[in-house]
Amino acid sequence: MTDPTPPPGMQRLEQAEQLKLAGQYREAIIILEQLLEEDPGNVTALEEIADNELSLEAYERAETAAQQAIQLDSKSYTGEYILGFVRSHEGEWDDAVAHLKRANKLKPNNGEILRCLGWAMFHQGHRPEGVVTLERALNLDHENALTLCDLGVAYVELRNLKKAKALFGRAIELDPANDRARECVAAIERLERGVSTNGQRKVKG
Repeated sequence: MTDPTPPPGMQRLEQAEQLKLAGQYREAIIILEQLLEEDPGNVTALEEIADNELSLEAYERAETAAQQAIQLDSKSYTGEYILGFVRSHEGEWDDAVAHLKRANKLKPNNGEILRCLGWAMFHQGHRPEGVVTLERALNLDHENALTLCDLGVAYVELRNLKKAKALFGRAIELDPANDRARECVAAIERLERGVSTNGQRKVKG
């Protein structure tokens, strides 16, 4: 019979994952860094470090860990996703799209990768493709408030306020404390009020 007990490294990865899910990112990183000291080639530990650093908004550290993961494993979709996320945060849309497309090729039909890819493509200037990709992400995860808000913002920029308002409303239903969605709904209502009966806009869009 095989031993059902996972190896020590796997146990610590699982422990770090639980800490991450609980929002204890720094505590998770401590465990992962200890594991990496013992096993410098542990790609999963590097990917998890990058993911936790991203949650802490430590973008440079996240990028470093992601790059190391890709150097060790060229098929690290997590590494490519994180680099794409960081490039999006910096507004470097071409690089962001390149990394996220690689991540999507390595891990197709992943809602989070598609969400970030759609957002980056939209801001890169490929608006129709960006919206379609965001819609795909939403189809994969109907209850993702981040995707609902990203798609809502895209529709605001396309001046489809009715569609945008419905998306933000759904995000608020799922997450009543979602400040981003509430602020966007308020902005849409201001835009709607800013259009007079003769169609002239009173406020800048």
